Amino acid sequence: MTQHPVQGSPGVSSASAGDARLRDAAARRTEPAELLERDAERVARACYEMALRFHRGGRLVVFGTGSAVTDAQHIAVEFVHPVIVGKRALPAFSLANDMPTVTGVAARDGLAEVFAHQLRYLGDPRDIALGVSADGHSDNVLRGLEVAHDAGMLTIALSGGDGGKIAASPAVDHAFAVGSDDPLVVKEVQVTTYHILWELVHVFFEQPGLLDPGVVR
Repeated sequence: MTQHPVQGSPGVSSASAGDARLRDAAARRTEPAELLERDAERVARACYEMALRFHRGGRLVVFGTGSAVTDAQHIAVEFVHPVIVGKRALPAFSLANDMPTVTGVAARDGLAEVFAHQLRYLGDPRDIALGVSADGHSDNVLRGLEVAHDAGMLTIALSGGDGGKIAASPAVDHAFAVGSDDPLVVKEVQVTTYHILWELVHVFFEQPGLLDPGVVR
């Protein structure tokens, strides 16, 4: 016969502890999610400007350091090869993919210049530069955004905490901070944010008249 835990048994204590941890985990995610919702107008404005850049021949150039390297790659492939059938593919690439260039620049000029150097020679004024940082203090992400801004590119930053020096930089046109120092929460909200960026860019492309006259759907 199956024995069920009774009140006061270790099984009940473990379940209660698990419930408490679950509630805590959910609570830590509530405020950052609400902050993203309150930023809806700013997010939509950034997406509109991104769509304009794409429509005028621009590309999305993405970069990040540490675990954000995989986010940069994720974002680029979302735009180049949409997982939703029928959605328009848009030009995008990650600066973290070229290891010979990244390591070569780091060896000669330092880690802070690994993205700035590439943007200086590969970027176009029509492009969009999107930097991702877990804490908002990544020097190489900030330097990349500064070089991109000086070149006339649209600059967007996704960062954790209060956004740090990246969000405070005048070189960033649109900064979105998660509002949490928990690296797991930061990662989850950033993934949601860039999925929303992708989705709304396509919404603008699918509505004639929202971009330049004669927009191609």
